[in-house]
Amino acid sequence: MEKQKTGKQKMEKQKTGGGGTFVKIAFRNIFRNFRRTMFCVAAVGIAVFFIVFYSSLISGMLKSMHEVVQVFELGHVRAVSAQYEEENEYSPVQYPVAEGQSLAAVTKLIQAIPGVKAVFPRISAYAALQENVIKHAVLWGLDMAEESKVNNFNLTRRDDGLVEGRYPAPGSNECAIGLRFAEKSGLKIGDPIPLITMSSQFSDRPWSPVVSGIFRFDYAKVDGETIIVDIGRLQRLLVLEDAAQQLIVYAASPGMSGRIAGEMEKILGPANVCTEWRDQYWIVMMNMYEPLFLLIYLIFLIVACFLIVNTVTMIIHERIKEIGMMGSLGMTRGEIVRVFFFESLFLAMTGAAAGVVLGGLVTGIGQFFPLRWTAIAGESTFAEMPAANAIFLDFSPANLLQGWLLGVLVASLFTLFPSLKSAFVEPVEALRR
Repeated sequence: MEKQKTGKQKMEKQKTGGGGTFVKIAFRNIFRNFRRTMFCVAAVGIAVFFIVFYSSLISGMLKSMHEVVQVFELGHVRAVSAQYEEENEYSPVQYPVAEGQSLAAVTKLIQAIPGVKAVFPRISAYAALQENVIKHAVLWGLDMAEESKVNNFNLTRRDDGLVEGRYPAPGSNECAIGLRFAEKSGLKIGDPIPLITMSSQFSDRPWSPVVSGIFRFDYAKVDGETIIVDIGRLQRLLVLEDAAQQLIVYAASPGMSGRIAGEMEKILGPANVCTEWRDQYWIVMMNMYEPLFLLIYLIFLIVACFLIVNTVTMIIHERIKEIGMMGSLGMTRGEIVRVFFFESLFLAMTGAAAGVVLGGLVTGIGQFFPLRWTAIAGESTFAEMPAANAIFLDFSPANLLQGWLLGVLVASLFTLFPSLKSAFVEPVEALRR
């Protein structure tokens, strides 16, 4: 009985040819019309290439924004007073962080939080320049020697960004300016910069720091309007004593920022506000746009898939007699559909692989050569966004895999519908044509 059953199964397998037979037939059909095959492969390949390229570009831009926010604005966590947070667009200096507490003691407590890498006080104040074509600037007080040990201020070369001279010495009457600032104002090493700023006591404070260095950070907002001074010297000028506007905290990993912010709030109390880098306005906005980016990728694929749909439909029309022959030889509708679907699937996989290889090659090279946004879109386009002038493409195996999977999935689904058309061709009618 069992031998009869086994023999029957063998006969059925020989009749249908097995699943592997359909795959072989589909694979051989790819080479029957080389030009048609190349059209399909090129369509999917181009679409997948653009998916890989644009996902790499968007990812690189996001990483650049993250770095700009972390280096120049918030660190991983920024602590300021609640009053300062309400009026932060004016950079008021009369609202120091941890007011009423010893800044040194608070800094020591924050430094002891597990995962904290460094804590830096910073001051930012507006200044009106005299005898200069540039009328307004930002005084940025920080300990450049210590911060350079943690941050790469130049976003392209990955160094401290110094082009000429040196950064201001502690307590000195010196400053450093950006290369764009120097070019616009005509200032050079050794020149004084007469300016007036406002102290924490609302009194005008004239000052003439001497340019000791020129830097380039590849961040237009800082390179064009910021004057870096020693934080100790700025504290005295603004009558802040040992206080500071902001405490910038860097963690061992950006992912620790939430936990560290919670611990800092306990230390600083309700009169102060701790902000994570990921809560910055533009970071939140770009994260909200991620579904839109995915939609754009899918549009690229869908447009390419229409060429595959038309090609598969044409294949079915051209091979109508062949379909009739398949049906007359005993192949079921499902088996005919499988042959055409596997053929389309092979085309989609090959095209997607070609797009991934080309995209990987371009993004792999592009990660070493930055794109200059000012050259592409002009200076004003990204004036308000925390985006560096130099954007590196992000070469990521995850992006390559995502592009390939999207290409195969979408192209295969689109070719399923014309493949089904082959199942409804009557063998007798097909053989008459």
